[in-house]
Amino acid sequence: MNAALGDALRALIDGDSEEQPTAIDAATPIGGASISRTLLLESGQRRCFVKLNDASLLDMFVAEADGLQALAACPALRVPHVVGHGCAGGQAYLVLEHLRLHGLREEKQVAAAGRSLAALHRISGPQYGWHRDNFIGSTPQHNAGRASWPAFFATQRLQPQLALAAARGYQGRLIAKGERLAENLAAFFAAHRPSASLLHGDLWSGNAAIDETGRLALFDPAAHFGDRECDLAMSELFGGFPERFYAAYREAWPVPDGYQQRRTLYQLYHVLNHLNLFGGSYLRQAEAMIASLLAEVGR
Repeated sequence: MNAALGDALRALIDGDSEEQPTAIDAATPIGGASISRTLLLESGQRRCFVKLNDASLLDMFVAEADGLQALAACPALRVPHVVGHGCAGGQAYLVLEHLRLHGLREEKQVAAAGRSLAALHRISGPQYGWHRDNFIGSTPQHNAGRASWPAFFATQRLQPQLALAAARGYQGRLIAKGERLAENLAAFFAAHRPSASLLHGDLWSGNAAIDETGRLALFDPAAHFGDRECDLAMSELFGGFPERFYAAYREAWPVPDGYQQRRTLYQLYHVLNHLNLFGGSYLRQAEAMIASLLAEVGR
């Protein structure tokens, strides 16, 4: 850690604390992050979680802080307090409260977590979208408001990912059939008019845990208002949560008919994003999902 960054972090932590100013006692790297570097920062009795990246990516941290503050409006959740963010020494930083967390394992806590997610989704907005664009991973996520959910998902989710894939050199049936799918999304929503629910937006097991009190803790959001099934679909894409989590969610708020079909559509957005972030190993999966969805609507 360079001196300018250390000074900025120390000043930020001191300004957020009622304790006497202290030096940074330790800055320990934490593994597991795929996009940003992460540190456990210890200063006196305080422990903070710090994310670092190139200064050009500060807006990614600003958007993350915005999403965390939105999720914190749900009392059923534990969300890390945002200490602050900024740039120093050529690096962008985001400083958060450090939480003591463990995985979703114990059955009662898992069930409570499912109900907590349903409580988050009960928070609704006036339309689909968000007051700002943000990020899904490190990919820009477009959030211009729409009154129509199919229009929002086509123009703000699928088409930007397809355009990015085309710019990265993926052509042929991925783009042609993907655009055809985006143009025919209304076929999937003839009987489904979802509420504009507050979503985490990037809900997988790596972005959720249980805190020391047994509450569901969520972090690394890509927050927006949308179909609550999007969070459920994403959560099932990479391993998923225990079945008791989903059963408790459904008990709190039943999932509409047709979810199994829409789940593939919502997961496609994240597979396309992984294609754009991590490369061609996701190409065949994306093409197969698009082909399956087009077949379902006879296109």
